[in-house]
Amino acid sequence: MKLIKFSFVVLLLCTVNNIMGANIPNEHDKKTGNITGEVIDEDGEHLPFASVSLVGTTLGATTDQTGHYLLKFIPSGEVTLEVQYLGYKPQTKVINVEALKSAQVNFQLEKDALGLDEIVVTGDRTQRNRQEATTIVSTISPEIFKITQSATFGEGLNFTPGLRLENDCQNCGFSQVRMNGMEGPYSQILINSRPIFSGLAGVYGLELIPSNMIDRVEVVRGGGSALYGSNAIAGTINVILKDPIGNTYEAGFSSSFIGIGLDDSGDVAQDYDAHFNTSLVSDDHKTGLAIYGFWRDREPFDANNDTFSEIAELKNTTVGSRLYHRFGNRSKVTADFFNIKENRRGGDKFDYVEHEAGIAESVKHDILTGALSYDQFFREKDLWSVYVSGQSVKRDSYYGAEQSLADYGNTEDFTYTIGTQYSAHFHGVGELTFGTEFVKSELEDTKLGYLDYENAVIKDGAIESIPHTDNTTVADQESTTFGAFAQYEMTFNKFKASAGVRYDHYSIKDNTDKSDEKSGDVFSPRLTLKYDPVDYIQLRVSYSQGYRAPQIFDEDLHIETSGAKKIIHKNDPDLEQETSQSFMASLDFNKEIGNAFVNFLVEGFYTKLDDAFANEFSAPDADGVVTYTRINAEGGAKVQGLNMELNVVPSSQLNFKAGFTIQKSEYEEEQELGEKKFFRTPDNYGYMTLNYTPTKALGVAISGNYTGSMLVPYNEEVLKESDSFFDLGLKINYDIKINGAKLRLFTGMKNIFNSYQEDFDTGIDRDPAYIYGPMQPRTVYFSIKIGNNL
Repeated sequence: MKLIKFSFVVLLLCTVNNIMGANIPNEHDKKTGNITGEVIDEDGEHLPFASVSLVGTTLGATTDQTGHYLLKFIPSGEVTLEVQYLGYKPQTKVINVEALKSAQVNFQLEKDALGLDEIVVTGDRTQRNRQEATTIVSTISPEIFKITQSATFGEGLNFTPGLRLENDCQNCGFSQVRMNGMEGPYSQILINSRPIFSGLAGVYGLELIPSNMIDRVEVVRGGGSALYGSNAIAGTINVILKDPIGNTYEAGFSSSFIGIGLDDSGDVAQDYDAHFNTSLVSDDHKTGLAIYGFWRDREPFDANNDTFSEIAELKNTTVGSRLYHRFGNRSKVTADFFNIKENRRGGDKFDYVEHEAGIAESVKHDILTGALSYDQFFREKDLWSVYVSGQSVKRDSYYGAEQSLADYGNTEDFTYTIGTQYSAHFHGVGELTFGTEFVKSELEDTKLGYLDYENAVIKDGAIESIPHTDNTTVADQESTTFGAFAQYEMTFNKFKASAGVRYDHYSIKDNTDKSDEKSGDVFSPRLTLKYDPVDYIQLRVSYSQGYRAPQIFDEDLHIETSGAKKIIHKNDPDLEQETSQSFMASLDFNKEIGNAFVNFLVEGFYTKLDDAFANEFSAPDADGVVTYTRINAEGGAKVQGLNMELNVVPSSQLNFKAGFTIQKSEYEEEQELGEKKFFRTPDNYGYMTLNYTPTKALGVAISGNYTGSMLVPYNEEVLKESDSFFDLGLKINYDIKINGAKLRLFTGMKNIFNSYQEDFDTGIDRDPAYIYGPMQPRTVYFSIKIGNNL
C-alpha cells in the first residue's frame, strides 16, 4: 500500500506542476493561433469523428458529424498535424501557425483496405505503424466483434491466427484461450498494456469483459516476454479500452435463442444483453469523458436433456468510464475505472439454493479495476509515462454436490502495478525504450464451511443472513515481481533490428506455510530482425527467452465437481519455474493485384519448454476428492507449427479474411495416461470471415471456425479422440438514417449446421471436464442499435 500511495503522490505532483507552472494557452495568449479544416475520403465523403492531433504534443481534436474540426490556441511556429481514421491511412502535414490567425488545413484520406498503416502499441510498448513494426501485431478490431456478433471479449479471440477459445467445464463454463497450442496461463492478458488481470480474474475473465468497452485487442504471438514479463511465453493479448472521441452516443439490445431446432436437448435457452456507450469532449478538447455500460442475462442450457446444464446460467452488469485531461501542450493525465458484477451457476435445480441441488458450481464476482497514468513529452517526441493500476476481485463461490453444506467459499484478491517508462528518439540513430515495473498480488481463499440455518436471521418473512461455522483458510498467499526492461531499435536502409532484455525478480509466499516460499531472478532477452526486400514484402525473424513462475492460482481456483468426486488443483512443493526459448520467422506479403488488395502472412514458430508444467492425478480420497498436482515434466516439451492468414479486399464493398494453424504440441517424455501430446489441443484449426455491403444501408457477414480433432481425457482414465467441427454463422444488418443518427437492425444465426458435441457425459456422476468443440449449438439472434457513430 505504501507503493500505491507513493505513486499517487508522484502523479499528484506532476499534476500540480502542470497547473502551477505549465504553459497553458488561453484566449488571452498572444502567441497562439487556430487551425480549422475538413477531413474527407477519396469519394469526397466527410469523415465524422476522425482524430486530428499535433505530433509531439498532447493537443488534438476530432471532427464533428459533418467531418470538420477546430483546434484552438495552438502555439505559433511550425507544427506537424496528423489525422487518423479507422480503415484509412494516416496522413501528416507540416504547417506554420501564425499568432492571432486561423490556418485552414484540409485532408483527403486514402483507404487502408488491409489495415497496414494502423497504429499499434503492444509489440514494442510504443506507438508503431503496423507495417513498420519489427514484431507482427494482429488486431481484433470492433468490426470483428460486430461481424461475429461477439458480446464479450473472449468470443472475438477465435478470429485471430494462432488463437482458439475453449470451454473446459460443463458446470460453470470455465474458458481459456490457447495461443500457438499452449494453454491459457502461458499468455499474458493486459488491460491498456498493464498486467493487472490477475490469475483469479482470468479463470472466468474471458466472458467477463463486454466487447462494447473495447476499442481494439492487439495480439503478439511469442517473443513478448522480454518486455512484459512472466506468462508471456505464448504471447500477449492487450485489451485497449475506448477513448473519448467526441460527443457521441450508442445504445443497443440483443436477444438470442440457444439450441434452436435440436431434437435431444431440453428447452431453448434465452440470452439477452443490452449496452450503451457515450463520450463527451469539452470545446477546447482539453477534457474528455467516456462512459459505458453492459447488462446480460443468459439462461442455462441443457444439451442432452439430463437436467444438468452444459452452458452455465450467467448474469452480468458492467459499468465503467475513461477520463483524460490535458494540462498543457505536452502533458496529459488519464484515468480508467470499471466495475464488473457477475453471477454464474451451472448444474441442476436452478430454482433452489446451491446446496439443495444435485450439483452446483456457482460464483459471484465483484471486480473493481482502476488506473491512473501521466504522460509528458520532452525534446521533440520523447515520451515519459508513469502509471499505477489495480484490480480488486471478490468472489463468493459454491462447488458442491449431493446437498453438501460444507462447500461455500469466499476469495479475495488484490493486484496492483506501478511503473514508469521512457521512450527516447534519436534522429538517424534509433529509438530507446526503458522502464521499471512492480507488480504485487495478494490472495486469500476461505472455505466457509457449514451454514447454520437453524440460527438464520429472518426479516419480513425472508432470510436476511445465515451464520456459518468452521471457517478454514485454504490459501493465504502473495506474489511480488520487480521488473526492469530496455529495448533499442535501429534502422539500416531496408533492415530494422530491435534488441531488448527484461530482468525480473519474483517472490511467491504462502502465509499458511512460512517454509513454502519460492523466488527467482530471470533475464529474458529478445532479438528481432526485419528486412524489406521490396516495399510489399516484410521478412521477420526473432528469438526470445521467457519464463512462467509457479502461480499462486490460475485455473487452480476453478474446481470441477460431480456427484462422485471433486477435483482440486495444487502445486508440487518442489515445483520450479518453467523457462522457454522461442524462435519465430514470418513472411508478410501486401500488394494490390489488379483491383484487389491482398495480404498473406505465413508465420513459423518453435518453442522449447524446460521444466514444463504437467499434472499428476491422485486417486479419490475418502471424501471423493481428486487432486491434480502441478509438477515439472521430465524432459520438457516442444511446441511448433505454422500460422497463416489471408486477407483479400477486391472492392470497398467486399472483404474476405481467413486464417489457419497447423501445429504440434507434445512433451518429450510420456506424461499422464501414458501420452506425450498436449490434451485438448488440436493439430489444426482456423477461421474465416466475409463481409459484404452491397449498399450503404445493407450488410451481410459470414463467419466460421474450424476445430480439428484432439485428445480429451475422460474420468482421468481414458483418452478419447474428438470429432472435428465447423461452426458457420450468418449475419444481416440494415441501417435506417434518423436525423443525425442511425438505427441499425440485425438478425443472424450462429453454428448454422449445429456442429456441436454429441457425447456429453450425463447424470450426477458425469465428468464435467469432458467437453470440447464449439462453445454453443445453433443459436438465432435479433439485435437493434441506435447511435450517431455507427
